[in-house]
Amino acid sequence: MTEQMTGAQALVRALEHVGVDTVFGIPGGAILPAYDPLYDSAKVRHVLVRHEQGAGHAAQGYAQATGKVGVCMATSGPGATNLVTPIADAYMDSVPIVAITGQVASGSIGTDAFQEADISGITMPITKHNFLVTDPADIARTIAEAFHIASTGRPGPVLVDISKDALTATTEFQWPPVMQLPGYRPVTRPHSKQIREAAKLIVEARRPVLYVGGGVHKAGAAPELREFAEMTGIPVVTTLMARGTFPDSHRQHLGMPGMHGSVPAVGALQRSDLIIGLGVRFDDRVTGELSTFAPHARVVHADIDPAEISKNRHADVPIVGDCKEVIAELIAAVGKEDRRGDYAEWWTQLDAYRTTYPLGYETFEDGSLAPQYVMERLGALVGPDAIYTAGVGQHQMWAAQFIGYENPGTFINSGGAGTMGFSVPAAMGAKMGRPDAVVWAIDGDGCFQMTNQELATCTIEGVPIKVAVINNGNLGMVRQWQTLFYNERYSNTNLQTVRRIPDFVKLAEAYGCVGLRCERPEDVDEVIGKAMEINDVPVVIDFVVHQDAMVWPMVAAGTSNDDIRFARDMAPVWDGEDQV
Repeated sequence: MTEQMTGAQALVRALEHVGVDTVFGIPGGAILPAYDPLYDSAKVRHVLVRHEQGAGHAAQGYAQATGKVGVCMATSGPGATNLVTPIADAYMDSVPIVAITGQVASGSIGTDAFQEADISGITMPITKHNFLVTDPADIARTIAEAFHIASTGRPGPVLVDISKDALTATTEFQWPPVMQLPGYRPVTRPHSKQIREAAKLIVEARRPVLYVGGGVHKAGAAPELREFAEMTGIPVVTTLMARGTFPDSHRQHLGMPGMHGSVPAVGALQRSDLIIGLGVRFDDRVTGELSTFAPHARVVHADIDPAEISKNRHADVPIVGDCKEVIAELIAAVGKEDRRGDYAEWWTQLDAYRTTYPLGYETFEDGSLAPQYVMERLGALVGPDAIYTAGVGQHQMWAAQFIGYENPGTFINSGGAGTMGFSVPAAMGAKMGRPDAVVWAIDGDGCFQMTNQELATCTIEGVPIKVAVINNGNLGMVRQWQTLFYNERYSNTNLQTVRRIPDFVKLAEAYGCVGLRCERPEDVDEVIGKAMEINDVPVVIDFVVHQDAMVWPMVAAGTSNDDIRFARDMAPVWDGEDQV
């Protein structure tokens, strides 16, 4: 199919051909030519956000909820640079998005023209790939390549920066284009020799652990993971990015590992003799002080990105491949072994951890609301079929700990970058991608004030998300660190002093939402019930919680996982007698 049209028309037509149905963005001078044909598109819905950061996070939420590539669009200069944070976030968490930005006319590039920024240079370290397009004839092919790169191999963000003159010039549109990606050949099928080596270690191990990361979910490998776990009887831990990939209710699930992980999950990794890492990075929030992490364990590490293998922890058996194919082949290989691992003593030790150190929390004598109780009731009343998004901080950890996740992809949050302000726009994107799903944004009062302007977008666009603001009047996680490590010197973490500024109920109403407030434990169920009954506009609940609630367990930054503490002023959970 060949047709004469402008570069802008070619852009919109290409987006239609790759299956885009939603674009989040804000127009401006350099990208404006693209908005004219977008106005006529019957296939692509443009969502006018209130800040470009919201567009990027909404594209992330859409991508994570649907499994498709999310799309955001902005103009040159500050419009493009406002996308940097969500692009970096998507890069860290392997989220497939395509960010399309306008650029000044090609003849003005490098002259410090009005609203010029070298966005391709700025984002080079935080994109899987990026393009600067100055020839309209390249637009269609570049869009096809961008979507292919974003969605294949290890998913990630791709930037397409298009000069204004390329958008306004005439070109010959042809579809499908011939992609030009020499050298881009992601490996998905694992090497059979490595699979056999891994299977041998698995049946020989006495204390193995399946360390499961977001790569398993992104590969759509949750069914294979469950089959493999049940076939072998090996305990499972799921990282922050993998919550729900293995059901919380499953007997073999030990919880989330890491800085605020469960004692059984952290203990399992530390005491293991074999770690089977699937779609994980061995990042610092899981390992603690790397030199002391799982000192007696051999490592099988499977990941689609060869750069991750042995990057932090040496892999005794490295496996490059898609986790769905890797696990399927491990099932077959272990099935061929003439023996099975004996993990009875291992499970006795882990069950003792579960019994002795269950997740819990402090209640307050003055009747103040414990945020963990809010999470427990939210999970119980809303259920595991909903989608939950979270910002970053204490509320994120409480949401990971106290809501039960049974299904893959139902907990969407900012993991690697730890981006405050992620939750509300991500929930908006998730709800637009999955309109039939119930979507709750769990936010802190600090995070909420960074991107709550997208509530206006939700109201106007008819996106009835529900927002639970865990309001302790402070930057809670920073306050917790100041309590523990800075002698309770609370420098610049109090957000409200005495008065409610802003009043979140009134703010919600000003944005056309329903605003509710809850300050007592006995009112939690009723308020959540009211929110669940409202499905035509967004709902915001201001949960006023105690400012001194803390996230436990905790491994302090830079310390060993052996130093995990279960509560404030307690000695480490383990002493020398518990060492393997």
